[in-house]
Amino acid sequence: MVILTMNGVRVQAEEGSTLLEVARFYGIDIPTLCYHDELTPYGACRLCMVEVDDGRRTRLVASCLYLVREGIKVKTHTERVMKGRKLILELLIARCPNSKTLQDLASKMGLDKVRFKMENKDCILCGLCLRMCAEQMGSGAIGFVGRGQKREVVTPFREASEICRNCGACMYICPVVETQCRGIKSPGELCNSCLIITPQCSEKYGQVMCTLDSCGACVEKEKKIV
Repeated sequence: MVILTMNGVRVQAEEGSTLLEVARFYGIDIPTLCYHDELTPYGACRLCMVEVDDGRRTRLVASCLYLVREGIKVKTHTERVMKGRKLILELLIARCPNSKTLQDLASKMGLDKVRFKMENKDCILCGLCLRMCAEQMGSGAIGFVGRGQKREVVTPFREASEICRNCGACMYICPVVETQCRGIKSPGELCNSCLIITPQCSEKYGQVMCTLDSCGACVEKEKKIV
């Protein structure tokens, strides 16, 4: 067993486990997008970053890839960590503003504005679909091509793949395939309706929330008005 400190508390972890696995075992919530329990860690989104002090320096690392080490000190929600996560989420929402998953994360993390130019892409390059196709479906029908802004997920030579099973697993695991929930008052690209817990439109429409199903607060539900 490895002994380390996480958020000021001494904890035990199995050798070879990652900081993300240890944090989740002890009930510490760390956001992720490119991570899945049944797939190889990839470290693409960096939302799972934490602050690690190894005795020589303190730095931000991707907790899904960083293996536990004896005596290190880990902090999961410092100001530096939260600032970094919000910046990454801003960039992702600027790329894919119509993702419900990203919009829900923005509400959960308290992100209230995006300072970057909005695009309308349909991929955040998290690699979940590639790993799902190769590792779980045993196909490998898709892959990354290009670099930088030209990087994208395609089939070989952009042609219909003979080894694709048309199973839909790539779409199932994709974090941006689900259309966002538009809030009652959303003048910008952020919905943030999940931060609204009062029935905004019950007097006019007879419903608690006049929006699509989201992460809990803005669930469409009939309400009788006396």
